[in-house]
Amino acid sequence: MRVLVSATIVLLAAWPLAAGQDQYRASVDLVHVPVVVLGRDGAPVRGLTKQDFEVREDGRPQAVSFFIEGAPGESLPLHLGLLLDTSESMTRDLSDAATAAIQFVNALDESIDATLVDFDTTVRVGRFSPASYPHMFERIRARKAGGMTALWDALGQYLADAAGQEGQHVLVVYTDGGDSSSSMTFGKVDELLRLSANVLVYVIGYLENQGSERATQQMRLGLVARETGAEAYFPGSSKQIRDIYTRILDELSARYTIGYVPSDHAADGRFRKLEVKLVRPDLKGVKVRTRPGYFAPRG
Repeated sequence: MRVLVSATIVLLAAWPLAAGQDQYRASVDLVHVPVVVLGRDGAPVRGLTKQDFEVREDGRPQAVSFFIEGAPGESLPLHLGLLLDTSESMTRDLSDAATAAIQFVNALDESIDATLVDFDTTVRVGRFSPASYPHMFERIRARKAGGMTALWDALGQYLADAAGQEGQHVLVVYTDGGDSSSSMTFGKVDELLRLSANVLVYVIGYLENQGSERATQQMRLGLVARETGAEAYFPGSSKQIRDIYTRILDELSARYTIGYVPSDHAADGRFRKLEVKLVRPDLKGVKVRTRPGYFAPRG
């Protein structure tokens, strides 16, 4: 795998608690759980409170010590990621995909920085502060389609970089096909996703050019999103891409972040199963989406 890393430097500030938020213990044991609640019409449900949720870890109820709707702000900064397929099969659609991605970044003003991973046979990584977004946009617009598709290498590189940054990470992946040149396997990527407890991965898979492998690619891309508590979208036309970005923005603005200190303090490295439910009887039929679990730290 060839990886090119740009030299854009971002300075991260300390994280004071935002006024009005629940007090919580700033500890490596604190688990943050991003949660999206969708109504029967598929629209995000807003205005819920801490008392409306029940959180269980391995079947045991947990005491919620942190709760906020929307952007947590300085207490839990958001790092945005874009994974953009620029392989040869993107020749016809790359311009529309680039424009939609730029509009998405401009609309998500809560992010403190953005990481761009554009890939074909080669994986190129650049991290940008808001002041340097014009340089990122120029790079997106200037990229020409060509080469093969190192999708798993690109995703693996992003997850490895995100592991060293505290806060929430939202990655949006745009690709039009399956991997054709990665050295990293899908199994390894799936393992990294399960270890990346602070990353939401939304996928936009425009698979209209796929043949017999389309069902397999759709299944894998769907799994990538579900492992993180996010969603995968498969538009039938490139004209639907902007609407999907808008839907992702709506979800992010309405997301809930729930924090708790696990009742099981063992640093055993074991996978802990998460379950988040709504306890209000009038909310039957709504869908609660979060990641399936996380790995405890290993002592």
